[in-house]
Amino acid sequence: MRRRILELLADGEQTAGAVSDAIRAEFGISQPAVSQHLKVLRESGFATVRADGTRRLYAVDSAPLQEVDIWLERFRGFWNQRLDALGTELARGKRERGERDESAAGTTPPAGGRPSPDNEKNEEDT
Repeated sequence: MRRRILELLADGEQTAGAVSDAIRAEFGISQPAVSQHLKVLRESGFATVRADGTRRLYAVDSAPLQEVDIWLERFRGFWNQRLDALGTELARGKRERGERDESAAGTTPPAGGRPSPDNEKNEEDT
């Protein structure tokens, strides 16, 4: 739920009420429970709050997330290798089934699977 709150805040500054409404609609929890989650995010440094009259506006504090990103960098090689291997296996499976790899070709056929007139050979050119 806190990750979802951060996702909402990543779209830009949000009022506590807007965050609460979205989280209550998705998770069915009370407004005080959402306020507690906002408090935890604020106290842990992942969110900031500022007063605007009677409203409280929350935003993501990117500094801790940048620290997490730096820490994760040493592990990315592990999952990148696995994702590359998965891509290879998917391509191999397509070749075995005789399917065309659209992403490798760089183009997709038009609707209906017929080539566009630009790709067809003009009879006058032959």
